[in-house]
Amino acid sequence: MAKILIVGNGGRENAVKRALSAHEIAQTTSSNMQEILQTARDFSADLTIVGSEDLLVAGIEDLFSQAGMKLFGPGRAASRLEGSKAYAKDFMKKYGVKTARYQTFSDYETAIAGLVDFNLPVVVKASGLAAGKGVIICETADEARDAIAEIMVEGRFGKAGEQVILEEYLVGKEASILSLANEKGIFPLVSAKDHKKIGEGETGPNTGGMGTFAPNPFYTDERQAQFERDILAPTLKGIQAEGLKFAGCIFFGLMLTDNGTYLLEYNMRFGDPETQVVLPLLDSDLYSLLTACMQRTLTQEDIKIRNQKAICLVLASGGYPGDYQKGKEITGLDGVDYLEAGVRHENGKSYTNGGRVLNLLAQADTLEAARNIVYKNAEIVDFAGKTYRKDIGSDAI
Repeated sequence: MAKILIVGNGGRENAVKRALSAHEIAQTTSSNMQEILQTARDFSADLTIVGSEDLLVAGIEDLFSQAGMKLFGPGRAASRLEGSKAYAKDFMKKYGVKTARYQTFSDYETAIAGLVDFNLPVVVKASGLAAGKGVIICETADEARDAIAEIMVEGRFGKAGEQVILEEYLVGKEASILSLANEKGIFPLVSAKDHKKIGEGETGPNTGGMGTFAPNPFYTDERQAQFERDILAPTLKGIQAEGLKFAGCIFFGLMLTDNGTYLLEYNMRFGDPETQVVLPLLDSDLYSLLTACMQRTLTQEDIKIRNQKAICLVLASGGYPGDYQKGKEITGLDGVDYLEAGVRHENGKSYTNGGRVLNLLAQADTLEAARNIVYKNAEIVDFAGKTYRKDIGSDAI
């Protein structure tokens, strides 16, 4: 039995904790790297797993490595593939990774002038970390100008908006590919589909994710071949050429279009809420896979996938992803399969403590059966202001 420290307590981290439940787990919500290192030492952790992109970008893996402790995740250099969208897009261009046409801007006036080079709709992105919310799809030139002003002038995302990317808008189906990766190889897990917008039919502002299901039926064998040729292989080539030595998770956010499969973004950690549906479908021991990845002995054959469907439905606080209230009592959890995402406990009761509150989960032989379970449970579980999408997985049935 291994001793594992998990940093964070959102839905993703609790999904990882569940998948590693055969081992001894400790959890910390500290965001102080030295404190986390000390906790790992005090616990004699065999392995530490970090959910937060902020900590990875800040170099927590480098700190652990220097201290002779094992952490599953990229070092500071490799984390830039998530921490800077400008760096990531330049990396994609340099190594021939198939991605949307883009331009990067460091000042407001030039970005506004650059709009003439793009058809509408256009995608406006804050280059830095913005908790999954720094991407704005603009239907009109006025919307695009407002988005650029919001990011660069009003500072909605703080330092994350010091650079802005304008990007060609791609039409198609999205796919999320979580993979275990090191500089020797990239080994995909089962495909998933995320639902990023707050409203049904992918309407309204972006969130951290309102639900997922796996496997993704739109990610066919043909799409997989395109991904491996146009995205995975050149990414690995770039990682090797740039000397990015690490063992961690690379999340590929894909767009499946009529003109092929494109990479939207890299995340350098387990995705949320994709992890909540990908890990339950693993038929291999997760700790063994992570260990093999770190030892550079992992092969694709080691990754076994169950022949089932999994779904995750996010119950969120009213007002999310904008302003929302906390402290609403949660009822109806008995007999429901769920992971906590933003919950606190007091005197034996549970209360909302975040924008995304609960992840309702189900696995079944068909997506329809799994979907019926989570939506039935969504009516049973209750708290004031409860909000959720009614169409997770509907386009795949």
